[in-house]
Amino acid sequence: MHGTKLDEIDRKILAELQADGRMTNVELARRVGISAPPCLRRVRVLEDAGYIRGYHAEIDPRSLGFEVQVFAMVRLQSQSERDLAAFEERARVWPLVRECHMLNGEIDFILKCVAPDLTSFQNFLTHDLTAAPNVASVKTSLVIRVAKDEPGIPFDGTDGRPPLS
Repeated sequence: MHGTKLDEIDRKILAELQADGRMTNVELARRVGISAPPCLRRVRVLEDAGYIRGYHAEIDPRSLGFEVQVFAMVRLQSQSERDLAAFEERARVWPLVRECHMLNGEIDFILKCVAPDLTSFQNFLTHDLTAAPNVASVKTSLVIRVAKDEPGIPFDGTDGRPPLS
């Protein structure tokens, strides 16, 4: 999937699209310093190679009434591959779960959840999450304030690679 070697222009394209996925190809080409046709070809190659997985709007949860954000740390009774996959599949269908990551260590999964209010989250916690098969324990942490929420990867040189100019 990621066998294509990226050059500086490819990395600039990725950085620009990560910052603003809605810009036109003409604007993207101008920003990275090439003409529009080869820019579009490069974007298609990056998409086909799996570097670009999709384009999404960043929605403000609070503006739509989702006031509560919680991280739930889940420990399972069994960590067999079948049980891990079953939990992952269950997490995919829970609407309040926005991210699900399997971890190494004492906690098997961490879930990022959003809810309109604490009562809604508590109902999810007691009726769905803790009641799910194979769940041994759940610890939750309510988000008080978000200091940084930056998706993607760093393209500013802090990733061990030279900064893009």
